[in-house]
Amino acid sequence: MDNSQEPTEPGKTLPESNELERPAATVESTPVLGGGKGVVDATGGGSLSATPGEAEPAPSSENRLTKKFRNLKSIYLLAFFILIVAAISVVIVSLQWSSNNQIGKSDKSTPQSLSDEQLAALEGSTTTIGDPKQILNVASNAVFAGKVLIRGSLDVAGTIKVGGSLSLPGITVSGNSSFDQVQINSLSISGNTAIAGQLSIQQSLSVSGTASFGGTLSAAKLNVDNLQISKDLTLSHHLVISGGSLSKANGSALGSGGTASVSGSDTGGTVTINTGGSPPAGCFLTLTFTQKFSSTPHVVISPVNSSAAGLSYYASRSTTSFSICATNPAGSNTYIFDYFITG
Repeated sequence: MDNSQEPTEPGKTLPESNELERPAATVESTPVLGGGKGVVDATGGGSLSATPGEAEPAPSSENRLTKKFRNLKSIYLLAFFILIVAAISVVIVSLQWSSNNQIGKSDKSTPQSLSDEQLAALEGSTTTIGDPKQILNVASNAVFAGKVLIRGSLDVAGTIKVGGSLSLPGITVSGNSSFDQVQINSLSISGNTAIAGQLSIQQSLSVSGTASFGGTLSAAKLNVDNLQISKDLTLSHHLVISGGSLSKANGSALGSGGTASVSGSDTGGTVTINTGGSPPAGCFLTLTFTQKFSSTPHVVISPVNSSAAGLSYYASRSTTSFSICATNPAGSNTYIFDYFITG
């Protein structure tokens, strides 16, 4: 290009030079396969190699597939890494849960009994929870492996179930109580007692006051010091009378060498009289009661054999004894009498 300029005439402009007016080429650096950089002509002249005299080949389809494969491989590696992290997390959580369970099981140790010295030491280290003005509410179930001491009163709104033995120095029940089986060594009841079911007493029953039975009283053997019956007495079996034997004293009506014997009690029995020679009129014998009557008893004498029936006999009685007598002299014979006595 010629740098010299011709003079211009006035009023004329110089023609524009194409070389001077052509914009400068813009060079951009683009990545080129093979490690070099290419230069691109902004005027559309194509790309130029960074190395003088060498042109860069265009990127092939094989290189594009390689890039896509590398991208997919990176995604798969990332997913595999995430799976490995998740698996490790699951293993760690499982091990921690198993460890907690083992610790919980090891805490459930067998309760041990404490000696008096250990209890005294624990009493000195008592921990107080709250104050008397507060209320401690336990919403869940509570299990006490050791002893429980309640120094104040215990109020239970619900039922009480005791799995073992229950030892109470004293018990007061104001309402109704239901017991399936109760063993009591000594029972003292000051008020009225109603037993709806059957009462079985293995040993003796001692009643200091009166006893009233609305139903039938069944007893294999009934010993009563004083029996008072306000209504009729019905006996479906025999009336067997027993007791101590009466003592006797022979009378003058037995005669010379006469004898007498008695078999029975204060209630009833049999008297056998064997008169001797020349018996006079009078009493054959006198029988003394083992227990004195409060008033003169009723004595019933009945002859057993014919010789006794032929006598004019009678009875002489008092609160302590009675005698069998005859108004006429009895001959030498045997006379048998039964007697029955009521108060």
